Amino acid sequence: MKQTDLDAIYDFLPCRTPQAWVANALADPATMLIDHAHCEKKAASTALSLMYRYVDNPDLLNKMSRLAREELRHFEQVLAIMKKRGIAYGHLTPSRYAAGLRQAVRPTDPERLVDVLVVGAIIEARSCERFATLAPHLEATLADFYTGLLKSEARHYRDYITLAEQANGGPVDDRIAVFLALEQDLVTRPDSEFRFHSGPVPA
Repeated sequence: MKQTDLDAIYDFLPCRTPQAWVANALADPATMLIDHAHCEKKAASTALSLMYRYVDNPDLLNKMSRLAREELRHFEQVLAIMKKRGIAYGHLTPSRYAAGLRQAVRPTDPERLVDVLVVGAIIEARSCERFATLAPHLEATLADFYTGLLKSEARHYRDYITLAEQANGGPVDDRIAVFLALEQDLVTRPDSEFRFHSGPVPA
């Protein structure tokens, strides 16, 4: 991934991941990997649900089909890493992050589609930023894997923005601003449980 692409992610997001969250992740790598696997599966599910709901949007269908395949491949890769490390995949309570973002989604289309796509872009951008933030602190195998995810996550972010602009018939800066304000609070405010998209959890 080019540094310019990563810089675009940094410029888009309202803040960087708190160092306290990085410390949480390094202290609990098993939960980090389990929740990462859940995130990949949820991302694929979101893409598929958009394909089922908006069957008359060929650009969306093509981009979401590719995204779903990539996310499921990432899910399989995380499971393989966990198996090698003796980490069992199981249920985790979801973080407040995605639900917190979706609270501002408007209820009817086409506004609903615009907002869901903007939320998707923000989630992909934050995932990319967190992979990049974590990678320098991880052992080589996991660092290489997370670094390898950056390019696809950045592309997913751009695809979501493009689709949101198409659905809106123009720029979506006003909606991005609404959701980024929520996002900054969600990733900086102390959280009760560590998750891949949580805020920092106090010691």
